[in-house]
Amino acid sequence: MAGHDVIVVGASAGGVEAVSALVAGLPADLPAAVCIVVHLRPDAQSHLADVLARVTSLPVTAARDGAPLRSGTVHVAVPDLHLLVERGDDVEGVLRVVRGPRENRARPAVDTLFRSAALAFGPRVIGVILSGALDDGTAGLWTVKDRGGIAVVQEPDDAAVPSMPTSALSEVTVDEVAPARELGPLLGRLAREPAMPTASAAEDASSDLVREVRITAVSEEYHQESERYGRPSRFGCPECGGVLWDVSGQGPFRFRCEVGHAHTAASLAEAQTEAVEAAMWSALRALEDKAELARRRSAAANERGLLVYAANFAVQEQAAQQHAAALRALLRLDGRSGIRPRAHHQEASEPVDVMTEGEPATSR
Repeated sequence: MAGHDVIVVGASAGGVEAVSALVAGLPADLPAAVCIVVHLRPDAQSHLADVLARVTSLPVTAARDGAPLRSGTVHVAVPDLHLLVERGDDVEGVLRVVRGPRENRARPAVDTLFRSAALAFGPRVIGVILSGALDDGTAGLWTVKDRGGIAVVQEPDDAAVPSMPTSALSEVTVDEVAPARELGPLLGRLAREPAMPTASAAEDASSDLVREVRITAVSEEYHQESERYGRPSRFGCPECGGVLWDVSGQGPFRFRCEVGHAHTAASLAEAQTEAVEAAMWSALRALEDKAELARRRSAAANERGLLVYAANFAVQEQAAQQHAAALRALLRLDGRSGIRPRAHHQEASEPVDVMTEGEPATSR
């Protein structure tokens, strides 16, 4: 009977330190393959694999499409490409590195890796959620658990940005919670435990799960799989403006558009907040332009002796200035007004990509 020999790890803001601590604690004889996604800027030149190689005796490689999923090896996602795993001709499986549609406005995305592992290996999978903003990874961890795998989460108080661990704990029946420094030995022990088949995992994977993995992989069936999937919602996709379809099923709230972009509830809410703020700044600019134009028209009317027109334009100027002042005050209130959730915005701006030796660069 196989053990839990496929470990998938997801992190975002503040996650590099947690990933390093986890990898440093992995046993040298780990009987499992490890795949890691840390959300990266698409234009980043990541050296995360090199950084992790300094803290472990296990081989650490940047993921390559078609490479074997090797036991005792750490595979690291690269910028602007999703990392997926598939069953191969042998028991170990194959890595897929693809430029599929973004999830939660990220590529690579945590959920795509977790979902593909759950589909391919079912109860053999251990999913691990580390530090990060919003609720990234929660839906993927739910799928791992639903397919009979093990769910592990970093202790939120130990995380630099606790939103991802906290979200996972609220939505998923988690098996283990521990600080990052204790996760390596814990995973070494769990990997050796036999993976017991469950009723859910023993059945063929649902057509919905198969469909979602194909969408991410941009398979030949991509267009047919993504079109009109789920239940229509009133929401628009922040990426392309298309209609979002509710694909939550029995798991956490999730939405996907017809070309494949996917969003969790928190990701969609964040995008909506940004859209509202952008609209308010545009409105402020328009009001200030309106006030300036009215001022110039009033001055021109005064020069020509058209005092009634000048007075009307002066009233328009004053009204536009008052509206602009009210809008400017609302924008200054920031998070207190509900326009910009300050805590999430700051978390999402935390550095997550490693550009130089141990030094992350800014990302989402």
